[in-house]
Amino acid sequence: MIYRDFKGLKLSALGFGAMRLPTGSSDGDINEAETEKMIDYAISHGINYFDTAWGYHDGNSETVVGKYLKKYDRSKYYIATKFPGYDLKNMGHAAEIFEKQLEKMQANYFDFYLMHNVCELNIEQYLDPQYQDTEYMIAQRAAGKIKHLGFSAHGDMETLKRFLEKYGSEMEFCQLQINYLDWEFQEADRKYKLLEKYNIPVWVMEPLRGGRLCELKPYEAEAVDKIRPGISQTELAFRFIQSLPNVKVTLSGMSSLEQVQQNIGFFEEEKPLNSEEMKQLLEAAKGMVNNKTVPCTACHYCVSHCPAELDIPKLLNLYNEHYFTDGGFIAPMALAAMGEDKQPSACLSCGSCAAVCPQRIDIPGTLAKFAEMLAKH
Repeated sequence: MIYRDFKGLKLSALGFGAMRLPTGSSDGDINEAETEKMIDYAISHGINYFDTAWGYHDGNSETVVGKYLKKYDRSKYYIATKFPGYDLKNMGHAAEIFEKQLEKMQANYFDFYLMHNVCELNIEQYLDPQYQDTEYMIAQRAAGKIKHLGFSAHGDMETLKRFLEKYGSEMEFCQLQINYLDWEFQEADRKYKLLEKYNIPVWVMEPLRGGRLCELKPYEAEAVDKIRPGISQTELAFRFIQSLPNVKVTLSGMSSLEQVQQNIGFFEEEKPLNSEEMKQLLEAAKGMVNNKTVPCTACHYCVSHCPAELDIPKLLNLYNEHYFTDGGFIAPMALAAMGEDKQPSACLSCGSCAAVCPQRIDIPGTLAKFAEMLAKH
């Protein structure tokens, strides 16, 4: 197992993500016998970082992970969990949630704790002094109940900047969605560089984009498979992450013992991409995205001609994310922070925007399609 240095600790470069544990009839029905085998194998083969959260598996992930880690020496592994800020009802309730999490995981402290999912939907609440949730966790760190405090983010660059401007000096690490597809598509490259400026190391989530990069479509695989012949698409995605020096932990949400075994194999030895391989992979990613998205360059010509005053570039960017991913939570989450009169469905279909679009995008048609997709999902 590869290990990374973090403030005197040796963290396994591969972290055990507990968001996609094996289940039975529902997401909350965790297969405990299989999960125990996975945790046992992970620990015996060098994984020492286990990541869960309040809401994973309908609230059962923390309980199950804590139950099966409990049989091991507490000094041999690190527990990470999160404050559920993705649900605005939780804002202002940090104390009761935190104590319940300690109880669920049968722990006296957390090695790593994150303010969860800083995004457009909740940034106002995270920054609002009336709630004090982040301040409460800073106090818990001072009291020794949290050893290291960080945050996870799915928001855009502006949201990330705002959070860092207020709390950057208190945050010890940041968990970001990074993979070769999202390096440019979700501006992961810019977010990564911003964190470097703050001297904040990165934890990676979704390195395989929920498995999307493990089973590429034939037209996508043609460009990707020739980059490093003889290795799997899964391995190539992990080798991309290993090429980023500010990454300390790469989390993988594994659903079977076989996946645990396979992923550990990719972290027995570092084999980062060279500059030419990196260039080819990012070009391939660009082709994958461009094949399914509209080519908006955010020139904003359309905005000044929109009688509804819609933020069209932002809406098209969210459309691209939602369409490429075939659903998902990122676009609906961002849209939830916007008023009803600023949604894709608020488009008047007047065509004024399309008339001035240098890329000749059918903006009214695209927004209508976006509204239809959102209604279905």
